[in-house]
Amino acid sequence: MAAKLQPIRGTRDLLAEDCRAHARVEQACAEIACRYGYGEIRTPILEMTPVFARSLGCATDVVQKEMYTFEDRGGEQVTMRPENTASVARAVLSNGLLNEVPLKLYYAGPMFRYERPQKGRYRQFHQIGMELFGVPEPTGDIEIVAMGADVLDELGLMADTRLEINTLGDTESRTRYREALVAYLQQHQDALSEDSKDRLERNPMRVLDSKSEADKAIVADAPLIFDHLTDDAGSFFDSVLAGLDALGLAYEVNPRIVRGLDYYCHTAFEFITEKLGSQGTVIGGGRYDGLMEQMGGPALPGVGWAGGIERLAMLAGGGDSVERPIALVPVGETAEHKALLIAHDLRRQGHRIELGYRGNLKRRMQRANKAGASHALILGDEELTRGVAILRDLDSGEQTELSIDRVSEGLPRRG
Repeated sequence: MAAKLQPIRGTRDLLAEDCRAHARVEQACAEIACRYGYGEIRTPILEMTPVFARSLGCATDVVQKEMYTFEDRGGEQVTMRPENTASVARAVLSNGLLNEVPLKLYYAGPMFRYERPQKGRYRQFHQIGMELFGVPEPTGDIEIVAMGADVLDELGLMADTRLEINTLGDTESRTRYREALVAYLQQHQDALSEDSKDRLERNPMRVLDSKSEADKAIVADAPLIFDHLTDDAGSFFDSVLAGLDALGLAYEVNPRIVRGLDYYCHTAFEFITEKLGSQGTVIGGGRYDGLMEQMGGPALPGVGWAGGIERLAMLAGGGDSVERPIALVPVGETAEHKALLIAHDLRRQGHRIELGYRGNLKRRMQRANKAGASHALILGDEELTRGVAILRDLDSGEQTELSIDRVSEGLPRRG
């Protein structure tokens, strides 16, 4: 017997209810993006591997352990995108958009990472995101954070999340801090987890967000970046916080929010919930002024965020309610032909019509109830002779007759 075909581990089918929930999140992102003047961008799912190897760094866990990378039939190394910021940056370079700054873009789509599936995390997952290029001032950071808050507010989720924010400083600040952090962690190297020992050598700031309880105890007394900020970096962060205060956005400064790559700088932030267990971050982002140069382009500041659609959909609940259909129930061959024409006309007028395909009146009415129809429009030979159709309210059982030529006028109003 042939093996039963199932989705690949870490992937799943999105059925109608899932799609409605995802669409609600994507629509909220699109609505807020439109208000801020951001345009949509759709990048390919497949990219040349250097797009991510350069931007994410060959020493990162994503590149070493999580990317779906393979050689295509043309002998090229290609990767299914694990995130979209690098793809968007590549698109800016490829399409000659560098002179169109400030460049404001948003996206929604699937990403791919080979990692252990968890609640709200899949190997094929979906993200929304905002990217702002060409704005080096703190105003850009403030706007990006505000957009994340507005998306959450549009979804009715602000009360369920909190904003945590940190600064990564400028290049000089990070150099100072890295030296102090490595010196501290080396004193506790034997007690670190194996992952953190590895990160200490290649990406020490990532030790700060380790999930190991032993690492957390060590990190609790680690140096703070605030003690190593340059005056300019400190002033930049103060301006961001002042802007959030002016907008009335509550936040908590969390010095343990980090980004392990050198092109990240200044603001790093996360919107976090307690309602999804350990997978609490629903939106995360920050400033990445060095990304374009890392990818071989000119210096171009950038700041943005990405949010997990699965997590946001789980938090927000189901999608928008679907309008109940009207069931068109023909009885007899002549009625079936006429019903096909009526259904086509009503659909073009915007009505949601479920057309019964086969069976006697009883079976077709059962299917109308199963489809959640609010009304049934019944059309038989007798009704055709008289030029009418019967409209039955499936909740109350009440019936009225409608002229076939003016059916639409007698139907319940949409919406």
